[in-house]
Amino acid sequence: MKPIRLALVGLGKIARDQHLPAIAATPGIALVAVASRNARLDGVECFASVEELLAGVADVDAVALCTPPTPRRDQALAALAAGKHLLLEKPPGAAVSELAPLKTLAENRGRTLFAAWHSRFAPAVEPARAFLARHRARRVTIIWKEDVRVWHPGQDWIFEPGGLGVFDPGINALSILTTILPEPVFVVGAQLAFPANREAPIAAELELATGSGLPIHAAFDFRQSGEQIWSIAIETDAGSLVLSAGGARLSHDGQALVDEPEREYRGVYGRFVELIQTESCDVDIVPLGLVADAFMLGRRSIVEDFAW
Repeated sequence: MKPIRLALVGLGKIARDQHLPAIAATPGIALVAVASRNARLDGVECFASVEELLAGVADVDAVALCTPPTPRRDQALAALAAGKHLLLEKPPGAAVSELAPLKTLAENRGRTLFAAWHSRFAPAVEPARAFLARHRARRVTIIWKEDVRVWHPGQDWIFEPGGLGVFDPGINALSILTTILPEPVFVVGAQLAFPANREAPIAAELELATGSGLPIHAAFDFRQSGEQIWSIAIETDAGSLVLSAGGARLSHDGQALVDEPEREYRGVYGRFVELIQTESCDVDIVPLGLVADAFMLGRRSIVEDFAW
């Protein structure tokens, strides 16, 4: 079987650090073109926009969108209208309402649409889900704190409307949470801290729950210096379960169960190939819906200006 011919739209830090190595390591898919306003990649055809790419390379089979979420809808529509399979980097869009019409369009055209929640492919996620299928959770505490200057240097879009601010990484925690828990989650309340000179929060505290009353507290912060913290601690009737390092590690009562190198994006592209081969879609909007609910229910406070 010929490899899936893939075009990558957006060539920023995440695309270079994660997508390019994962594509190269995934059987059944090959990068043939790139679209970016400001960057080029040796060895493949390069274009300034997705529209130019689609017009210039007729035999592309699939497109991966790694651009900021605000322009994503128009880019997705262009790719699907051209008959391409489509992968959406997280968050899959700037608004929840964008996604159902895209899924309908993909299905009507017999194409795959994949909302790629990369953190769900971290090595500790499936073992944690299996543990919680057997043991009852009593309390969940999420701490997701990182330095925005390290992970998104100079990327003003992340603090613009639709950029999500601290929820850009925080949504990764929510994507894991909604995978490992055996029942749905909803937002009870939120506190959102906005820099006086920005349009998206730099920190957030969320209270969530499940239908059975499981209490969940989440703390997200973009102002972390020193150690970067991405952890989910779960008190259960069988002891303490902790996912750390963004889901690369799992421990039970202090004993390591999983400690593996990060390989999330290889899982993403393996899943994309599988979906294309089976003519399927995978579009889960729940993590984005929780973020939207946090904005809807959250109390806003103003904190000091943010500058790069």
